[in-house]
Amino acid sequence: LITVSSVPLKLLSPSDAEARGSQVSFTHHCAYGVVQALIELGVIGDFRAPNIIRFGLNPLFNSFQDIERAVVLLKQVFDEGRHLERRFDERKPVT
Repeated sequence: LITVSSVPLKLLSPSDAEARGSQVSFTHHCAYGVVQALIELGVIGDFRAPNIIRFGLNPLFNSFQDIERAVVLLKQVFDEGRHLERRFDERKPVT
């Protein structure tokens, strides 16, 4: 269990890097809002119904600074409650 600002994200991906591959997935009851709020801040994640947040990590495209920035912005989304904004209640056909 990973906690960001007292908001639990449950890790779905295997903790073993060799079994995990180049993506990491978490569950959260407001996953859609979290992903949409991050996209607005320039962090592209993937929402998978019903409650999965997925991030692709590739050393050819993502630096350590990119990943650190994504974590900082994820914390900001939770701290500010951006993921709870009403505009995220209606889901777009493509996420």
